[in-house]
Amino acid sequence: MSSQITLNHTLVEQSELRRGWPIILACFFVATFGWGFGFYGQAVYLADLQQRLGWPASLIASATTVYYLAGAVLLSQVHRAMRLVGPRLLLMTCAIVLGVGVIGVSRVTQPWQLYLCGLVMAVGWAGTSTTAIATTLARWFDQRRGFAISLALNGASAGGFTIAPLLVQVGHRVGLAEAVPIVVCGALLLVLPVVLVGIRRGEPDGATILTHAPQGTRRSDPDGLPVFTSEAALLRSWRLWSIALPFALALAAQVGFIVHQVAFLLPHLGNSGTGFAIASTAIAATAGRLTVATVVDRLNQRVASAVCFASQAVGLGLMLAVPEQPIALYVGSVVFGFSVGNVVTLPSLIVQREFAAVSFGLVIGLSSMIGQATLAFGPTLLGLAHDFTGGYGAAIGLCMMLQLIGAVIVLRSPVTPGGG
Repeated sequence: MSSQITLNHTLVEQSELRRGWPIILACFFVATFGWGFGFYGQAVYLADLQQRLGWPASLIASATTVYYLAGAVLLSQVHRAMRLVGPRLLLMTCAIVLGVGVIGVSRVTQPWQLYLCGLVMAVGWAGTSTTAIATTLARWFDQRRGFAISLALNGASAGGFTIAPLLVQVGHRVGLAEAVPIVVCGALLLVLPVVLVGIRRGEPDGATILTHAPQGTRRSDPDGLPVFTSEAALLRSWRLWSIALPFALALAAQVGFIVHQVAFLLPHLGNSGTGFAIASTAIAATAGRLTVATVVDRLNQRVASAVCFASQAVGLGLMLAVPEQPIALYVGSVVFGFSVGNVVTLPSLIVQREFAAVSFGLVIGLSSMIGQATLAFGPTLLGLAHDFTGGYGAAIGLCMMLQLIGAVIVLRSPVTPGGG
């Protein structure tokens, strides 16, 4: 009987991957676009605006904060928007909107224009980032959901070592205002057809994530996992906060550093070296995510998260200790980058393990909202620290502190397996 159950389980897993690989590929392309322009690209925009317009880092970073805060509000509604229009239309529309916002950012001449374009970008980011991708994949995957999410979110790292360095190199030659429309349009010509063909219309067979439950909270599903259908009840649960809070702190540090990475490295490494360091960070993120993906279902994912947070602090500490040594900056970028992808992926995997499938979209949306509302202040805090001290030492030290605090909190998991 046991061998028969194992065989059936394996067949289900193989069937999911066989039917769902086009969806994984489509989500990979969306993640590449979303993170390339909406995440890693932030560092390129900040450095360009500093050089071209002479604006202080704190002013530019505050617009990034507005962008992330607006995106945070929208993230909690992604699962509802997806039920309304479907994943294919949502992902395609939001990719276009993000591209329009990025083109606007490259051409701003006044601060108010930067804030306005950031709000446009926020709409696109909400529909091309983790919440939208994880919720899309949850429609087609159950047994291999974690593996599917890990594979698709490698596109986030791909955006870092393709789109961001391309923006740096092309922008150096023709100016960012000319480079961005070229890169955006070229990327859309790749992304939109893949999403159009890869994501099927209609409901997939056996989709669990869209099963609707009565309003309120049921104690648990048949597997003993808690079921939440009410935002209010979920926000009162430590089970949510034990995931959302540590990842929010870690992401605030991660995003804060990445937004300022180009500005920090440029004086030490120059244009080519900085582009190589950014690409190295993103490649390391891909390697880290692929390495962990092969064993993630057998790991204690909270312990793995704490290790990721601490390793990023080590990478930043190396860069902070000897910034005059290029090798230290490259190695530090790689060590930091190795966990970048996993910090983005692991929350979805912990939610999958600790919440019932029916609550997945709601929990991911609220957790992402909390995380993004917190990380939104990361770039501004680092910008203020830089402007106040005249360097990036205090800013990077702040990142390290946030990551270590997050590592402690994420280990404080709920005591009871089904409790709130």
